Amino acid sequence: MGLYVLVCIDKPGALELRRATRAAHLAYAGEHRAMLRLAGPFLDEAGEMAGSLFILEADDLAAAQAFHAADPYRLAGLFERVEIRPWRATVGEVP
Repeated sequence: MGLYVLVCIDKPGALELRRATRAAHLAYAGEHRAMLRLAGPFLDEAGEMAGSLFILEADDLAAAQAFHAADPYRLAGLFERVEIRPWRATVGEVP
């Protein structure tokens, strides 16, 4: 098991798509609560949601990628770019 960070940046002008898909995304996240250590949206200058950050605990990179692949936000084409990387907490604590 290890920690993985997903940094997901929305496509420009995709706020309505995010809002339309949010309930399905939150239900999906709830189904995977055991692997989610921390998650939430990035905000733009106006305080609107503009991306997502996840810290996952997964068996390996492939499992983190599989989590992302099935996310309703990804399936809806919300993201302009996504980075998934192994990560280690050095300062502070991850829940």
